[in-house]
Amino acid sequence: MTSSTPKSPLAAFSGLLCFVLVVGGASGLLHEWLGWIHFMGFVRFLAPDGYEIYSYVVMIALGLAVGAAGDALTRRSRA
Repeated sequence: MTSSTPKSPLAAFSGLLCFVLVVGGASGLLHEWLGWIHFMGFVRFLAPDGYEIYSYVVMIALGLAVGAAGDALTRRSRA
């Protein structure tokens, strides 16, 4: 069901950023652990050598935080 109030551009951008960080971090972890899944490979340039797993975990946590902030922003603008 669609809402009557339009979504703000900042909330839409935070949703996109949340998706990219969570999916990129998860695919990076799967690539490190399994070696054959290589989806969204551009995130490997964000991880320094030797700290890949930590970087991907931080990407997932940061993505979840950005998603929560975007959701709070959307709820706040509706009230």
